[in-house]
Amino acid sequence: MRTVCGLARRMQRFVRRGVRPIVVGSPRSVADQQIVARRPAPGGHLGEQRRDGVLLTQVDSTTCGSAVLVMLAALFETAADRAGSDRSPGARFGARQLQVHRQTNRFWPRALGTTPWGMVRWLHDHAPAAGSYRVRLVDDLAAADVDEVIAMVVAALVAGRPVPLLVGAAVPRHYVLALGPHADGWRVYEPTSGSVRALDPAAIRRRSLALVLGHERLHAVLLPA
Repeated sequence: MRTVCGLARRMQRFVRRGVRPIVVGSPRSVADQQIVARRPAPGGHLGEQRRDGVLLTQVDSTTCGSAVLVMLAALFETAADRAGSDRSPGARFGARQLQVHRQTNRFWPRALGTTPWGMVRWLHDHAPAAGSYRVRLVDDLAAADVDEVIAMVVAALVAGRPVPLLVGAAVPRHYVLALGPHADGWRVYEPTSGSVRALDPAAIRRRSLALVLGHERLHAVLLPA
């Protein structure tokens, strides 16, 4: 059975049929994604991620997307961006999530989390140094569509661009953040546990992401635009 986003992706393909596709992973497309983070990426090691003894988890069940945005934006912050706060980085993490949650949900009910389009808009408005992003829905029952998405994510990660992933079951439920390549695939920050885990992208094809990410299926990714 297709997911909600899988059905939407099928409709997109039908509407766009006949449009010439962009070649994935071409030298031009990868070069355009070269934005270098100003801070060392979190999750250089697998396992729990802490700052000043504070575990970097989402503050409630609705802020996984906000936690991912805070983590992503922090990679591109300068010292000036962080100046003026008497809170430690760990203490700021929770407060910043709540602020981001308000900013990303102008009309969408906060109790339902954050839409991927709200995530993209927030990055454009509040984290321009991270570069532009766009929403790419995924039909995980279409092998060619999954292969294309995996190739796009790999190209972005190699170019130093973290990629938010939206996972769930029949409907989307949870955001995580692919940080970079790993010997076993990708290093992925999972905000419920506050940990970075190794994800084999082949699990997307098998629709068996739950062991690593808590939910079985990939619904969408936020890719560098």
